[in-house]
Amino acid sequence: MKAVGIKVLKNRLSEYVRLAAGGETVLVTDRERVVAELGPPRPERSALLADALLADAVRQGWITPPAMVTSGPPPRLPVRGARLSKVLKELEADRADR
Repeated sequence: MKAVGIKVLKNRLSEYVRLAAGGETVLVTDRERVVAELGPPRPERSALLADALLADAVRQGWITPPAMVTSGPPPRLPVRGARLSKVLKELEADRADR
C-alpha cells in the first residue's frame, strides 16, 4: 500500500493509476489526512464502462433489469392511428385552403 499527497498525485496520476490497475491500493492524503483510496476495480465490476454504469444504475434502483432476456430485436408493436397516405392527403387539403 502506498500513500501520496494530492499535489504529487496530480502530477504523476498515470503512474498511480497503473499501480492501482496492478492491484495495489494507493491512499490519497491531504495534509497528512487520508481523503480517498485508489485501487483496482472490484472483481464483480465489468471492464466496460457502459456495463459498469448500467450495473450501478440497477444496484441503486434507478432502473430495473428486464424480467426475461431474449435475443434479437424487440417485437414490433402494432401502430395505431391514421395511415401515412391519409395524413398526407389531409395535409395537402389543408395547404390547398391557403
